[in-house]
Amino acid sequence: MDKNLVIIPTYNEIENIEKMIRKVFSLETPFELLIIEDGSPDGTAGIVKKLQVEFPERLHIIERKGKLGLGTAYLTGFKWAIENRYDYICEMDCDFSHNPDDLENLYKACQDGADVAIGSRYISGINVINWPLGRVLMSYVASVYVRFITRMKVMDTTAGFKCYRRKVLETIDFDKVKLKGYGFQIEMKFTAWKHGFNLVEVPIIFTERQEGTSKMSGGIFNEALWGILKMKIRSWFRKYEHPTK
Repeated sequence: MDKNLVIIPTYNEIENIEKMIRKVFSLETPFELLIIEDGSPDGTAGIVKKLQVEFPERLHIIERKGKLGLGTAYLTGFKWAIENRYDYICEMDCDFSHNPDDLENLYKACQDGADVAIGSRYISGINVINWPLGRVLMSYVASVYVRFITRMKVMDTTAGFKCYRRKVLETIDFDKVKLKGYGFQIEMKFTAWKHGFNLVEVPIIFTERQEGTSKMSGGIFNEALWGILKMKIRSWFRKYEHPTK
C-alpha cells in the first residue's frame, strides 16, 4: 500500500486546524498529515498535539521557532517525507481555500502517470470564489507572466495545492531552491519541469478563507515576479537531468 502524506504549514490557524485534520482523515485514501507549525501565538500547536492522542499513527508535527516562511516550511516537510519514505507527498493550505476532497483527484492523477499533479484554478476557466476582482487579475496576470518567462505549459503557475511523486523531490536539489515566499511554488514547478518530469493540472475551485487572516499581499507577488527573472537567468547555467537517464 502506498504511503501518502499531506504537508500543511500553519501560522495562527486555530479556527481551521482541527476541522482540517478531521476532514483529511475522513477521506477514502489513507493520508497521513504533517503539520509544520511556525510558533503560532494563538495555540495552533496545542490543538495538533491534543489530536495526536486520537491519531497517534497518522498525525505528525514539526514545530519551528517563529514565522520562517512558506518555502522553508515545505522544504522541511519534503526532507522529512523523503527520510520517512512516503510515496506521494501533497501540499495544501490550512484555511479550506483548497478543498481537501480534491486531494483524492491529485493523488489519482499521480497514480495515472503525473509526476506532479497541480490543483489548478485556471485550467478550465477562472475558478475562484470570494476573491475581489483585483486579486483575481493579479493572480491570473502573474501566471501569464510566469508562462512567458519560463515557457512552461502550466496555466496556474502560482498554485500551492499539489501532489508529488517522491522521486521528484528526491531529484530536486533543495539547496538550489532560492525563492522562499510564494515564488517558491513557481520555482518548484519550474525545476521539476526542467528535470523532465510530467506536470499535470487538475481543475479545482479555489475558495477564499472563511476563518482566520490571509497571508497574501501585493508585496508577496512583487517579490515573486522579480525572483522569477533571476530564477530563469540562473537556469541558463544549470544542468538538469531526468533521473531515468
